[in-house]
Amino acid sequence: MKKLNIPMLLLAILVIGMFVGVGAAIAYRNTWLVVLFLLLGFTLMGTGIHLKKARE
Repeated sequence: MKKLNIPMLLLAILVIGMFVGVGAAIAYRNTWLVVLFLLLGFTLMGTGIHLKKARE
């Protein structure tokens, strides 16, 4: 069994949380929060992909 990579797991959970936040912001009809959560979500996702490629 592979060793659990805690920092990447936390980063993935944070990215999922950002996109859940987008859904909540849409429900509250708050455009600024939608934009903020989208930008943060894609930035964190890009950071995770960058870190994964740097490891290989």
